[in-house]
Amino acid sequence: MNVKMKKKYILCAITSVAMCLISFGIHILTRSEERSLKVGFIFVGDEITPYTENFIKAQNHVVSVFGDKIECVTKYNVTEDQIELPLEELVNEKCDYIIAASYGYGPVVKDMASLHPEIEFCVPTGDNANDEPVLSNYHNCYGTIYQGRYICGVIAGEKLKEMIESKVISAEEAKIGYVAAFPFAEVISGYTAFYLGVQSVVPGATMLVKYTDTWSNYSLEKQVAVELIDEGCVVISQHSDTKGPAVACENSKRALPVYHVGYSQSMTDIAPTRSLVSCSVDYSYYFEQSINALLHGKKIEDCIDGKVYGQDAMAGIEKGWVRILDINYAILPENIDSTVKSVSSKIEKNDIAIFSGNFTGTDPFDSSNKIDLRTPFVENEKSSSPAFCYVLDDVIKILP
Repeated sequence: MNVKMKKKYILCAITSVAMCLISFGIHILTRSEERSLKVGFIFVGDEITPYTENFIKAQNHVVSVFGDKIECVTKYNVTEDQIELPLEELVNEKCDYIIAASYGYGPVVKDMASLHPEIEFCVPTGDNANDEPVLSNYHNCYGTIYQGRYICGVIAGEKLKEMIESKVISAEEAKIGYVAAFPFAEVISGYTAFYLGVQSVVPGATMLVKYTDTWSNYSLEKQVAVELIDEGCVVISQHSDTKGPAVACENSKRALPVYHVGYSQSMTDIAPTRSLVSCSVDYSYYFEQSINALLHGKKIEDCIDGKVYGQDAMAGIEKGWVRILDINYAILPENIDSTVKSVSSKIEKNDIAIFSGNFTGTDPFDSSNKIDLRTPFVENEKSSSPAFCYVLDDVIKILP
């Protein structure tokens, strides 16, 4: 074999070895970047309650996406005053990421995060991630649900308008009721956005609100809905966690039909002749994006496709974080689909100032604190947690 041929063989051999080494190195590097994650979930209810079922769907989504890259440990039916023990159990089980899905969990979870900087914690719907002390391992997230509330209000308004035009009710009987959990900004913002959606279609509509002082009590929520029906309400909506209000509307014996607008899940299965529509926050996107960030050793907020403020993230209908569920075309006007598409498009383009109009409002905890919506209020301007906390004067009445 001549010298040139030997050189070629030697060069080929060196090249082959080099390629093998490079390939092996890439394989080792890739393997070193592959990680697994143990994710703990704490839920205030279980699959029976719409609020928790909504979170369970998001949990199931990430399991289907990541498969054996994640291991889930779940605690169900944890009341907000009993969060400490299950939280400690998840820490002791070496969870890398703990998602505690109820607003009232926030203070205790943040305290635990300060003691365990090696673990990431998130409280969806919480509002304290950016409060001092700010912790790099403690996060909040929420969908801009006021958008969904407003759209559902427009849908309810279209039904009221149809009832008025067909003389089922008079314009003066366009009264809506709201089963509300607590007088928190999150709840007040929601029912105000819902009312303003209704009012954009039926300007003379009024609203009655009654608080249950609990997030999840089926019999109480149902009873409050019945009381609102007895007060003359022809549409009932809710910010509470059970199906009780929908059942009350479906089973109402009053001569006038009473329609329902739900939250967190569709209610058409239990109120097929009365459920107009529902809205929800879809947490699948945040859960997937935050878990993916941690699997790749990245900061959660750097990987969220939405608006981020410090340790807090949000998005709305434009990203799919807020959804309109099961429009009941069988009992709504024929033009409802085009109406919803038009309103949704305007919201996505910021062409609607939802918290605006010829209204004043009063802080329920400080009567001297007033707001005038002729200057629009921008919701979720600096946090995912709703901030609007005024009861509109004259048009919204709080029942004892």
